[in-house]
Amino acid sequence: MSRASDRAYDGIRRMIVSGELSSGAPLGEEALAELCGVSRTPVREALRRLESEMLVRRSDSQRSFVADWSVDEIEDVFELRGILEGRAAHRAAERMDPVSLRRLVKSNKAIGQAISSPTPDIDGFLESNRAFHGLILKVAASPRLTTLLSSLIEQPVVWRTAHHYGRDELRRSHREHDELLAAFARRDGAWAEAIMLAHIRRAFHAYSDAHWGLGMTDGSIGRAEAKV
Repeated sequence: MSRASDRAYDGIRRMIVSGELSSGAPLGEEALAELCGVSRTPVREALRRLESEMLVRRSDSQRSFVADWSVDEIEDVFELRGILEGRAAHRAAERMDPVSLRRLVKSNKAIGQAISSPTPDIDGFLESNRAFHGLILKVAASPRLTTLLSSLIEQPVVWRTAHHYGRDELRRSHREHDELLAAFARRDGAWAEAIMLAHIRRAFHAYSDAHWGLGMTDGSIGRAEAKV
């Protein structure tokens, strides 16, 4: 793969994951080539790679668009994330060392700082949250889990879910990380796995509530029950 193709891939993927290119948006090769500073051939190669990652879909007329997933498809992604990240948390807990634990505590402290300002720093939250989960994968020391999770964690839905979070949701996510840290400190794999499964499942419901127009507050529970 050429350097120009890699540059196009990185640029288009970043725009999709960040939400700059929204679901269903057309992906014209000429416009993307100009944005990425490359010719159309590297863009075409990049779009094929992104299609294989299910970030891009191609119509019958061979036009490319940002993939737009249904809520059922999104739920599948979160279920897979829960299973895989739960397993990673289990392995990480059993392999935890003092240096790695301190790094995780530092990362979670950065999350706390990002959400404690009068206007929460969502981009800072996302960056530190990515680092926290990345550290868990590193300690888990499973290349296979890392490969399987790489295409699930960096999905646009993660970005969109966080940007729909209210302060209560952000704080709840932070507290769940504190619970993970407690399990890691005790090297209790089963406990860490259970917390991670619940953590990812709650994130799915945050996305689902946002999709159906429900508020990210405790009052969402009543409205969700009314919707059913």
